[in-house]
Amino acid sequence: MNGQVFQLIEKEISPVLKPVYDPGFLPLGKFISWYQKQAAGSREEIGLAIERENQLISSWKSKILPLSPGNGPLTMAYVERLTKFLLWQKGGWKIYFQGPEEIFRQLRQLYSSQGERRFDVNLMVTVYERPFEVVRVAPGQLPRESDNPLTLGGHLDGCRLGFDLGASDFKVAAVMDGRPVFSQEIPWNPQAQADPDYHRRHLQQGLKLAASHLPRVEAIGGSAAGIYINNQVRIASLFRSVPREQFEDKVKNLFLEMKADWGVPLEVINDGEVTALAGHLSLKRTAVLGIAMGSSQAGGYLNRQGHLPGWLDELAFAPVDLNPRAAVDEWSGDRGVGAMYFSQQAVNKLALAAGYDFSTETNLPERLKQVQALVEKGDERAIRIFRDVGIYLGYAAQLYSIFYDFETLMILGRVTSGPGGELIKQEAERVLAAEFPDLKEKIEIYLTDEQSRRVGQAVAAATLPQIKKKE
Repeated sequence: MNGQVFQLIEKEISPVLKPVYDPGFLPLGKFISWYQKQAAGSREEIGLAIERENQLISSWKSKILPLSPGNGPLTMAYVERLTKFLLWQKGGWKIYFQGPEEIFRQLRQLYSSQGERRFDVNLMVTVYERPFEVVRVAPGQLPRESDNPLTLGGHLDGCRLGFDLGASDFKVAAVMDGRPVFSQEIPWNPQAQADPDYHRRHLQQGLKLAASHLPRVEAIGGSAAGIYINNQVRIASLFRSVPREQFEDKVKNLFLEMKADWGVPLEVINDGEVTALAGHLSLKRTAVLGIAMGSSQAGGYLNRQGHLPGWLDELAFAPVDLNPRAAVDEWSGDRGVGAMYFSQQAVNKLALAAGYDFSTETNLPERLKQVQALVEKGDERAIRIFRDVGIYLGYAAQLYSIFYDFETLMILGRVTSGPGGELIKQEAERVLAAEFPDLKEKIEIYLTDEQSRRVGQAVAAATLPQIKKKE
């Protein structure tokens, strides 16, 4: 993005409420809405379709400004960020593009094994186990939308175990006929462990502990950060230290093997999806977007029919900030993506900007605890950090409303624990009231009680599998 284009965008979308410790924040949602208004009368149009597993297709069409010398960089910024968001929202291994050749060439270069988005490419190859492609199609040849919503979750019958795997601890729960009878947080350090037996051993011990509070176990449901397809682990930061060859041998089918060990139905999905499911179970609502703020950001969506659409919803890598000087996510190498705004990383980023000094030995979970403890004591700088996260969330709610049809935005995770969670909620609501009054009337930001924030995902995960009735 050249300087002239950036100045234009900055002028048009500068937020009314700015994070004190990140004043350069430029909300992507405001840019997308502004650009679409500018292009509303244009005859130029693009189409995007993204193919994922089982030939499922997600598609999107949009008007664009004519590719004049002045509009070209502006339009490319719009198309590139739109493509990036859709790819991480829906997931896929193949992008079909309909539109100008010039834009197609740039997209194909960006999303190549040597391009700027090679992280995205390589990760999608790992997830879907197919070579990544960007192809151009003729007008009228864009593949049609094809979805297959999941029907997981909401099963309350029987004796169930649930687990939620986090970076600093994991939660286990025992649930009997929809009623939690036991739950516990268990400390661990999975990201630093190269031996996958560490993960298996700790999880099995936790499940056995929860099982001791039930007369029997009839189903197990799990929640974890990462990408899971058909109960296989495709990508998960919890196993980031495990060598690739051991990952394929001992991690990929971990939960399938555990299912065989326990001899009961077992389902594992992304923790963001379980957040949305938890919202449905506690509020008896559909059209729920769940955001889990923990070691990273996770997203999940329950549609108006009460189903999980089966999208990737890996919002940690979906962009939210257009500032070209935004913080870089160390894993993906991209700027302005969700992980740097709704996670322990976000709190750390803002804490450093606020002037806090941590020892190099203090890890992110401990830094979060220190900042949260300061909030409890009324420290104004610490309070401001969570208010800044709330500003991020308010603008992200508007961004997410462009791509998701939701009425409840449910937030969970360790970052929302304690009074900081209420500060985040209050500030997000203030953004909606000031900038997007129509959305303020439509969207309710919901923060669960403290216990549910910490173990609610494990309880909700327990409802994932259906117990097969004996004939």
